[in-house]
Amino acid sequence: MARIPTAAVAAAGLVGGYGAARWTGRRELGGAVLAAAGATAAVRWQRAAGTPTAAALTGLYLAAFGGSHPLAKRIGAWPAVFAVTGVVAAASAVTTGD
Repeated sequence: MARIPTAAVAAAGLVGGYGAARWTGRRELGGAVLAAAGATAAVRWQRAAGTPTAAALTGLYLAAFGGSHPLAKRIGAWPAVFAVTGVVAAASAVTTGD
């Protein structure tokens, strides 16, 4: 079975977390999706690139989540989610090579 790239795991957490919260009306469900994917990505980042890189990528993941909120007021919710997701996914791919 092919391994899912860590960038895709992080992207799924950001997009899936927002989607789950929006479509169900349950913010805590979106938070659970965001947290589960973020924790999975953090473990995989640590294994692939070490603790400092994993900490930086995890910080970026959390900043992206937080930053998407004010960005959404300027460009809309889905565009904001996709924009920050692209940044996190690119950073993950570049630093871990997967």
